[in-house]
Amino acid sequence: MKMAKHDPGRMIQAGPSPAETAMVRQELWEEIRRVAALESVSISALSRRFNLDRKTIRRCLREPAYRGYQRQRPATTLLAEHEAFLCERAPEVEYSAQILYQELRAGHGYRGSYETVKRFVKPLRAVREQAQRALLRFETPPGGQSQIDWGESRVRFRRGVAVEHFFVMTLGFSRRAFYLAYPRESLRQFLDAHEQAFAYFAGHTREHLYDRPRTVCHPGSDGRVRWNATFKSFADYWGFEPRLCRAYRAQTKGKVESGVRYLKHNFLPGRRFVDEVDLNEQLQHWATEIADQRIHGTTHEPPIVRFQREAPYLLPTAGQPSFWLGMRASRVVAEDYLVSYQTNRYSVPFRLIGQRVEVERQGEQLVFYHRGEPVAVHTALEGTHQMRIDPAHGPGAIARNQRRTRTTPGSGTQPTDPALEVEIRDLAVYDHLAAAGGRESHP
Repeated sequence: MKMAKHDPGRMIQAGPSPAETAMVRQELWEEIRRVAALESVSISALSRRFNLDRKTIRRCLREPAYRGYQRQRPATTLLAEHEAFLCERAPEVEYSAQILYQELRAGHGYRGSYETVKRFVKPLRAVREQAQRALLRFETPPGGQSQIDWGESRVRFRRGVAVEHFFVMTLGFSRRAFYLAYPRESLRQFLDAHEQAFAYFAGHTREHLYDRPRTVCHPGSDGRVRWNATFKSFADYWGFEPRLCRAYRAQTKGKVESGVRYLKHNFLPGRRFVDEVDLNEQLQHWATEIADQRIHGTTHEPPIVRFQREAPYLLPTAGQPSFWLGMRASRVVAEDYLVSYQTNRYSVPFRLIGQRVEVERQGEQLVFYHRGEPVAVHTALEGTHQMRIDPAHGPGAIARNQRRTRTTPGSGTQPTDPALEVEIRDLAVYDHLAAAGGRESHP
């Protein structure tokens, strides 16, 4: 024991004990402190959850700020003057002692041996590997966190091959996942998939972890992240806390990424589909009959069995209407008395030109309000960049109603569909419209 204590090689291999806290990456260090602040759990419980020594947990909680790895070496070593360079450069070259040795020889005047550099790097690499293992083993409590991501793959339909986007939400504790295919990754579909997942699980977790897609956030001019306003309103409406992976650290959501890979390698190979409806029907059957029932490689339990222990901890969503039904969007009426809503345009009474109205979705209907009173109702358009116009909303509605019928030989008089009618007006009508709009704006 005495010889081992004074063996220089042994001391270099082991590394200094004061750096133990730095064996945990910064994101895991932050997670430990966040969980400790939110939940009344003991040091032992945190140690078991994060699979770290209790002393390491205590140091993480005690330190007021994260400290990177500080390697302490005897001042007499040949690498003492190069220590700062090595600690900074090693992660960038994947802890390759050979590359570090070459760079030290070429640009830093180092004349020592490769073996000395190799001994220096070995504990640094061990620290990195231990932090990665701790991160991969990180487990969340029941109902604590979900991870969300998209996957993309080419799919064989009857009409031919097309690219489909797969929304995946994985519950962190049980690893039970919800899957849904879409032709694109729009914000509308992203939020709709969340709500379908909530219905599927009959609830949702307290936190949702995301990468950094534009539907969730975008970088500000000052370099700080800004939430997508609609997404943040959605999170507030449903009562969950959105969290982001650290930049360039997508492996922090490894649970959902494993789910995406599992879908691509287990569900898609060899399958053909009639259309998107058939794709999602087969996907749902596979999720319940295969994905839910398999023995998970990490938990060693079927996700559906483990979900039975997680379900009571989910925040219930039953009875709460859709986000889109529960919110009103404010819009200004354009000069053509049309209101833009989700890429489509709808008419309102022309007297409201230049004024602000609110749009609320109620099932398949869009209701437009002005000063709290409904002023127009339209059936929502399913496509994009379309118009729905009620001729009664424009000036000269009585005259238009008289022209709305047409006579065809042998068939008498038939009404035309007002939603499909496009009116051709004399230019003088616009002068009258502008005058009327001015009078309405100044009662």
